[in-house]
Amino acid sequence: MSTAVVETEEHKALRAAVAALGKRYGRDYMTTVVREGAHPDALWAEAAKLGYLGVNLPEEYGGGGGGIAELSIVLEELGAAGCPLLMMVVSPAICGTVIARFGTDEQKAAWLPGLADGSLTMAFGITEPDAGSNSHRITTTARRDGDDWLLTGRKVFISGVDIADATLIVGRTEDARTGRLRPCLFIVPRDTPGFRRSQIDMELQAPEKQFELVLDDVRLPAEALVGDEDAGLLQLFAGLNPERVMTAAFAVGMGRYAVSRAVEYARERTVWKAPIGAHQAIAHPLAQAHIELELARLMMQKAAHLYDAGDDLGAGEAANMAKYAAAEACVKAVDQAVHTLGGNGLTREYGLASLITAARVARIAPVSREMILNFVSHQSLGLPKSY
Repeated sequence: MSTAVVETEEHKALRAAVAALGKRYGRDYMTTVVREGAHPDALWAEAAKLGYLGVNLPEEYGGGGGGIAELSIVLEELGAAGCPLLMMVVSPAICGTVIARFGTDEQKAAWLPGLADGSLTMAFGITEPDAGSNSHRITTTARRDGDDWLLTGRKVFISGVDIADATLIVGRTEDARTGRLRPCLFIVPRDTPGFRRSQIDMELQAPEKQFELVLDDVRLPAEALVGDEDAGLLQLFAGLNPERVMTAAFAVGMGRYAVSRAVEYARERTVWKAPIGAHQAIAHPLAQAHIELELARLMMQKAAHLYDAGDDLGAGEAANMAKYAAAEACVKAVDQAVHTLGGNGLTREYGLASLITAARVARIAPVSREMILNFVSHQSLGLPKSY
């Protein structure tokens, strides 16, 4: 892997340092955590102590003063070591970024130091049962009641609510049903009355659990609103674009891990007096997987650069493309890695079989590949909509 052309010396040093941390934990650590029904607290705490979790957050609040470019490096390298931290996509990337950009001074002081040092975590609630990937159909509504807000609705597939101190909920002001889209963001502490969660039974093996949320006239003070209630999509996509970039980092890291395991096996496994990696039927698909992961990373780096430079429009296009490319590359890389190992690829010993399910997450979440193709066909190519 070479990053000499597109990364600074600081980025390369960060990448090497995080890779060393990941190597100390690795896939065995993560599978043990999952098997025990626990959370990767030790890795989370050490990554926080080293400043990696808050590398994108402002220095005045204890962060590293970097951006999504730096945070995506952290997640990618942990993924490449076999121990990605999914809550990095949610807590510092989405919630931390939104609060840093649009939060009040009080919200920043209350949340950013804890998000930066890992002592606080925040979940993100946007997906709804009837809206799917279409954020325009969100029905969770917020209405004023004196100086307070009352929030009512349902959310599904919300990660890590059980361990999060609060959830950043995407709702809509009540008059949004007249046709004007006005999404609003609210910080809902975990133990707020009327805020209920139930765990969704998933086949996916991951330490981060998925939840359905019910908000039944959840009463929130005025200061729970993040940003301006009339700011609309700007605030929402301030979190969604980093989410797509970080999902790409998650996928690229996972794909790299799978390919590295397959390459190691192909070098050592001998059939008819030659390593199986000497045969082009094995070597070429792995080379193709590596190429596609490298290409996906380049788009991810472009998206992160555009976002950090303040080009929200350009970042939106690039982030969607990066997420699409990385998800496709990851699925192919994992499939080829398992195929390279044959029967061994399905054993617990080699730890690749569980990635078959995990790799598909990047194709589905946080937005499906079909919705990304819709975005690119309409926004980038100017083709008419079918809906």
